[in-house]
Amino acid sequence: MTGANNFSVSGYGPERGGMSRLLARDSLARRLDWPILLSAVALSLIGSALVYSATRNRTEINQGDPYFFLIRHLMNTGIGIALMIGTIWLGHRTLRTAVPILYGLSVFMILLVLTPLGATINGQRNWLVAGGFSLQPAEFTKITIILGMAMLLATRVDAGDKQYPDHRTVVQALGLAAVPMLIVMLMPDLGTIMVAVIIVLGVLLASGASNRWVFGLLGAGALGAVAIWQLKILDEYQINRFAAFANPDLDPAGVGYNTNQARIAIGSGGLFGTGLGHGSQTTGQFVPEQQTDFVFTVAGEELGFVGAGLILFLLGVVLWRACRIARETTELYGTIVAAGIIAWFAFQAFENIGMTLGIMPVAGLPLPFVSYGGSSMFAVWVAVGLLQSIRVQRPMSA
Repeated sequence: MTGANNFSVSGYGPERGGMSRLLARDSLARRLDWPILLSAVALSLIGSALVYSATRNRTEINQGDPYFFLIRHLMNTGIGIALMIGTIWLGHRTLRTAVPILYGLSVFMILLVLTPLGATINGQRNWLVAGGFSLQPAEFTKITIILGMAMLLATRVDAGDKQYPDHRTVVQALGLAAVPMLIVMLMPDLGTIMVAVIIVLGVLLASGASNRWVFGLLGAGALGAVAIWQLKILDEYQINRFAAFANPDLDPAGVGYNTNQARIAIGSGGLFGTGLGHGSQTTGQFVPEQQTDFVFTVAGEELGFVGAGLILFLLGVVLWRACRIARETTELYGTIVAAGIIAWFAFQAFENIGMTLGIMPVAGLPLPFVSYGGSSMFAVWVAVGLLQSIRVQRPMSA
């Protein structure tokens, strides 16, 4: 199997000479999946406009600078794109060999959150804050779970020893995913746990493991949810969110306030919206956390059905092209990694948009590429880099 950095086989390697470098750049450019890249950039730019509109008048959080969050969102996007380029350069196969290091670092970082170094922001103790810089380590566990499970499930299959992962390998992969998930549960970060569960299911389905594992995990998940509820592991505000989801009229001025205001904002946008910066709900600051969890309400109110539909279309393009990459790669490892990313993006987008519409409980998950937040932005762009690497390193005939 060709090494991640041995690019000469693919026609864009370290050959000497100007013509060779020109051909190398041309080959790499042809192999990139441009619909994913352009759609992700477009989503991030749309997000920057929505974040600016939601925060320009919020003097209590923007430090008196209406461009405070806009500049940082664009900076986060730029750093994210740089991380994507670095991921493509390293290659998903090189990262496969580094999984033990990445996994250990990821677990160490989320453990730090449970120490005095951890900080509570917006009611959730899942942050590390130092020198004015904040980091949410749980965002990166999504990547390490995908890479770690893919490495275990695909090793013997890609080597030709097996046609599909055996039960022992599946148990090892589930154990690998369980460690960071249990630590995150102690925070507790319910949103990340929900995404991780969907990732695990998507990875198992893509790996070819027995369907009994999938159905077994679904049953175990249902029992686990009941146990978590009965043992009151969740914080009170998280329990109240589920109660408000089950009964929106339970406390419209309290726990149900966010969802009710979000639906009012989206519903008031009509077909073309009120115009960027002219939404009464957004300008009046009636919807909390509009730059992060509820950024879709800004799109619904100020860009209307057309603008909100454009966001859904661009997310659909990313998922469609990711599915194509997963289908066309010739190695199981690449297929599993792509499938895990698809499950992650699809569920997180559905949950984020669904909670603004009242069809999903509020879980504090950002909208990929659109919501403000450095950790989440960095993580999704690394995932795009993994997808691009899988496509770039496939055989030319694929």
